[in-house]
Amino acid sequence: MATSAKESAVAELADLFRSSSAAVLTEYRGLTVSELKELRDSLRQDATYAVAKNTLAEIAAKDAGVEGLEAHLTGPTAIAFVTGDPVSVAKALRDFAKDHERLVLKGGYMDGQPLDEAGIKQLADLESREVLLAKFAGAMKGSMSKAAALFQAPLSKTARTVEALRAQQDQAA
Repeated sequence: MATSAKESAVAELADLFRSSSAAVLTEYRGLTVSELKELRDSLRQDATYAVAKNTLAEIAAKDAGVEGLEAHLTGPTAIAFVTGDPVSVAKALRDFAKDHERLVLKGGYMDGQPLDEAGIKQLADLESREVLLAKFAGAMKGSMSKAAALFQAPLSKTARTVEALRAQQDQAA
């Protein structure tokens, strides 16, 4: 590869690192072209899946300020640059790896923190952002209902007490 081609490849990879919220490194050795296309199609909505030379990826990661990927840059490497939901990308990669044993999750990074294979699998086990937001909204609604009942309780207790006193006066008269 000519020097200018290497420089442009490093610049392109560095831009992908900078524009992504997370990245997952995989080893794709033994996957067919159609399997790689299937994987790319499954990730297309939330990530860009690119094959990269290890030395160029390492230089690009350093240029972009991403640390801790050096240990994972061995063997044939492809990187999923996440621009959407990292959880859905991790799930898609984990599920694809279950069906295609040749895809190996190596590690990655998210929010500037390096992740190992176990970290990627933990990320994949999380519920999606939408589900977590729905659960949070439900919890907030429940808390608001309890607070409203708590504020309403003294008023209703006072009203019941006044009604009981009125009924007592009516009986006495």
